[in-house]
Amino acid sequence: MADKYLELVNSGMTKKLAKLLGLPRPPRLRRYTPDTALLPGPVLVLGASARAQQLCDTLVSWGLDVRRHDAGQSKLGGIVLLLDELTDPEQLSELMLTTGAALRQLVPGARLVSFSRPALAENSPAVAAVRQGIDGLIRSLGREMRAGATANGIVLENETQLDSASALGALRFFFSGRSAYVDGQFLRVRTEYGELPADFRAPLRGKVAVVTGAARGIGADIARTLARDGAQVVLVDMPAAGDALAKVANEVGGTTLQLDVTAKDAGTRILDHALTRHGGLDLVVHNAGITRDKLLANMDAGRWDSVIAVNISAQLRMNEIFLAAKLPGLRVVSLASTSGIAGNRGQTNYAASKAGVIGMVRASAGLFAEHGGSIAAVAPGFIETEMTAKIPLGTRTVARLVLPSLMQGGLPVDVAEAIAFLGSDAAAGLNGSTLRVCGQSLVGA
Repeated sequence: MADKYLELVNSGMTKKLAKLLGLPRPPRLRRYTPDTALLPGPVLVLGASARAQQLCDTLVSWGLDVRRHDAGQSKLGGIVLLLDELTDPEQLSELMLTTGAALRQLVPGARLVSFSRPALAENSPAVAAVRQGIDGLIRSLGREMRAGATANGIVLENETQLDSASALGALRFFFSGRSAYVDGQFLRVRTEYGELPADFRAPLRGKVAVVTGAARGIGADIARTLARDGAQVVLVDMPAAGDALAKVANEVGGTTLQLDVTAKDAGTRILDHALTRHGGLDLVVHNAGITRDKLLANMDAGRWDSVIAVNISAQLRMNEIFLAAKLPGLRVVSLASTSGIAGNRGQTNYAASKAGVIGMVRASAGLFAEHGGSIAAVAPGFIETEMTAKIPLGTRTVARLVLPSLMQGGLPVDVAEAIAFLGSDAAAGLNGSTLRVCGQSLVGA
């Protein structure tokens, strides 16, 4: 969504006119800055769980005003739903009606987060029904939220508890402005692994991070965000982008490496640079990607092969190098796309590559875990970039205003914030996950 339109429909006389004409009015989203509060008001905790008190104690330690069961008439900055012990769909009724009443008290930019368990084939039918029901409930609720508020969920797999480090890390991410363009999504916490940072303002302090495709767009914002969070950043891009790459590197105090990620020795060169110049490698962000759109009936080998080579084959080859190095605690975050989830007309090659990223991440989780590491993916939806600017105007307008629950396109920083979180030690228990950053739209990035 163009900033000009957003400002026009949310200020002065044009705001009144837009309301009178029934024009879409995208809300201003609450995005992260290091100095803002975690939530814009008190948090109400509803439901029962064995670790409820420990969770409330943690929320208090984060400086939040915690209300349990009833907030009275207070305005609320957030709601937490403890649904992890439900065993029958009928148990949802009272709790959700209480939640519905509390929704009226949410302030702009508020957050609702649920804790639940996965529906498994070995569950009883009633248990599986209520657990799967929560999935549909939260995704639907995300579309009902107003004024930039969002609803998301945390799924606790295996024996993971809601006060584990990665569960708390996911909760903090969803609470904060880092998740501004994440709505109706679930993060699956698979293990108790993870470690919360000593300083939440610098969760990547002391880490060495590599970002491919870092010269512009989403890649440049990833580099800026990782540097803001304390990382030493190595910026990688094609030699032709050298000037733009150097500009971003100077801005974030990082170093540059000019190479083609499809080169056979790309992984080795990245590893050597990080170890030689910075003494280690803790995080790799596979951001480099291209589109060569065409209907499959008109597709040629050049368009197909180049997209596969850059978007997935290069990542597979580099990951083999990184795994062979047995770097302790290495975290990898790859850029997927909602095109790889829902498909997109004219993007069979792109969608194949991005769906391939999701499959690669899921299958590689165990390999990275062997050395205490992890791998995850972020699937952007409609993000305002040079790439999406090439989409026809009519398609862009629909994508911005109609399909997303937040009625606007996301910004590159929204993707960067999700990557910074998934690349942190707090997200170690989310190994193998893919998070959509799409405002609940399925228009591809």
